[in-house]
Amino acid sequence: MLLLRLANLALLILYPVAWFAPLMRAGLLPIFGLSEISVMTGLQSLWRTDIVLALIVTVFAVFAPYLKTIGLALVQWHLLDRRALPVLHVMGKLAMADIFLIALYITLAKGISYVRIEVAWGLYLFTFCILASLVLSLLTERRLKRLEPAPGLGQD
Repeated sequence: MLLLRLANLALLILYPVAWFAPLMRAGLLPIFGLSEISVMTGLQSLWRTDIVLALIVTVFAVFAPYLKTIGLALVQWHLLDRRALPVLHVMGKLAMADIFLIALYITLAKGISYVRIEVAWGLYLFTFCILASLVLSLLTERRLKRLEPAPGLGQD
């Protein structure tokens, strides 16, 4: 259980790194330079143009995965009841939707002939964080179920 706890706590450090890391480099035509786009620069741009969409993406990309990771840490350290795990699973799925949207945007943009896009290391880090969080959540749930006493035993 200690390894699960440490891995989950490592995500609390890796998520902010992933938010500021370049997800992709994009530019118009091959002759123009490429601009690095991160979760944070994308959010900054959205806040200037579409506040509702910016709020939704902020929830999916920042708050949902981070709160899920904090919640899982609280469950692992027995500071939050394990009955919260289903809610944490839903939060993890919301965060996974963000990865899908980024992949969709890259695919669509690559289909436009005058736009050049290169995937950067931050996309892989962000994807790793989301998937690692999902795996840690499942492993924690299994571990807690194994430690759970059988019904009727040890209860007076």
